[in-house]
Amino acid sequence: MSKEPRTSEAGRDPHRLWGGEAETRCLLAAFADTARTRADTVAVRDGADELTYGRLATWAAGIAEVLVRHGVRPGDRVAVTGPRGAPVVAAMLAAVSVGAAYVPLDAAYPVRRLEHMAADSRARLLLYSGAEPAFDPGTPAVRVPAAPDLADDAVADALTRLPCRPDLPVYVIYTSGSTGLPKGVALPHRCVDNMAAWQWRHSVRPDLRTAQFTPLNFDVWFQEVLGTLCGGGTLVVMPELLRRDPIALLDWLADHRIERLFLPYVALHMVAVAAEAADTLERLALVEVNTAGEQLVCTPAVRELFRRLPGCRLNNHYGQSESAMVTVHTLTGPSDEWPALPPIGLPLPGCEILVAPTRPEEPSVGELLVAGAPVSVGYLNQPALNAERYITLDEPTPYGHHRLFRTGDLVRVDGGTVHLLSRLDHEVKIRGVRVNPLEVDACLLEQPGVVEAVTVAVEAVQGSRQLRTAVTSDVAADEFDGDRVLKALAELLPERSLPVSITVLPELPRTPSGKVDRDAIAAVLAPS
Repeated sequence: MSKEPRTSEAGRDPHRLWGGEAETRCLLAAFADTARTRADTVAVRDGADELTYGRLATWAAGIAEVLVRHGVRPGDRVAVTGPRGAPVVAAMLAAVSVGAAYVPLDAAYPVRRLEHMAADSRARLLLYSGAEPAFDPGTPAVRVPAAPDLADDAVADALTRLPCRPDLPVYVIYTSGSTGLPKGVALPHRCVDNMAAWQWRHSVRPDLRTAQFTPLNFDVWFQEVLGTLCGGGTLVVMPELLRRDPIALLDWLADHRIERLFLPYVALHMVAVAAEAADTLERLALVEVNTAGEQLVCTPAVRELFRRLPGCRLNNHYGQSESAMVTVHTLTGPSDEWPALPPIGLPLPGCEILVAPTRPEEPSVGELLVAGAPVSVGYLNQPALNAERYITLDEPTPYGHHRLFRTGDLVRVDGGTVHLLSRLDHEVKIRGVRVNPLEVDACLLEQPGVVEAVTVAVEAVQGSRQLRTAVTSDVAADEFDGDRVLKALAELLPERSLPVSITVLPELPRTPSGKVDRDAIAAVLAPS
């Protein structure tokens, strides 16, 4: 059974919400238990190769011995690169089992970026699968040894020979930095163990067959992998070519009987659009879809997809690299009654969130602050940024927390539920009035011919902002009637929320994780 976050008396205060006490267990212990009790169950399917839990545990223990022989000790960092797949999963488990933090390096990244990440993380060793690294890691590089042919029933205990200290980092993830170079964030067991345990408890079943969709350098990868392996499910590695082919992805989901899917909203929308052309969705086994990373918009295509999949539920997750998995909202009831912009919901167990009002007259609107289990150790080698984003309180919060993370996200609490409004550093005001571009996008997506829509604020002249929109369409650009669409918007939105122009693009710019790149779109739409 799924377990929703709980609110307490403080949860009814618009300034503070508490997710209740966490039921946390070390991720290594959970995986080792599964390896003992379900040794012959398939843990990872990677192409034609199937790894049982017994073989995966044996493989991870063998890689751990390689790390120890190369001098890796608790508190060190181990970088790992290579294609998404079983070798990276085994290497991650091995690094964590010897007390080291796993540092993923996506081989598709530019060389300069990878070399910065390897140097900044001060990795003691680089493990790699596939081709030899095309970048200089500045540290010894060792190929991940091949998977064993057979499982060793005695190895599961070897993965838990070190205690999972709550403050010991599990992984270091790199996120975009204002200097043009990414910054590393260290996530400890306290955070990651809680996320993994919550994920398999919250899901429809703990042992779901789950697609491994997310690139290595994004934190949802850990939800896919650990939320599956700690619950006894099967992780199925999705071929890279399907990331931009939603029609082929639908066929793959059906062929592999995928039950659980994690993906950003824009990918969900494209899958939903592709599904409209399918006569039937009876071959799909989906029972759970989780979206995160950007505001979920319930477009007509998304609503129709879930109308045709009545046994599948949609979860809207919220978190960031610095505080993984903060809140969740599960959409219920008929999909045609879902709001266009669903809330981000309630905090997870072990998580306390507070709202710091930006205006006295709007006490329920402000910056979202996170405390408790989700909060990371902090940024690597960034003392000034840590001092700015992580707050230490003299007096504890009502639930005993002294340390808060400033998310930079503007939220509204309504009826005890949190709604995401915008980034504080991208707050949109048109003639002094706050406007939510996502509301404009949601209305645009209701219009015939509009497949994707992104509205951004640009400076027409210094000190004067206006809204402009980029769309993709299922009709030719010269046949798209922008005036008709603007007229339709005028019947749905106040005048200050209307974009001054709609530009049809062949495709919307994307970030490496597949999210829409709003900064790139703003640059395209900015007046010359």
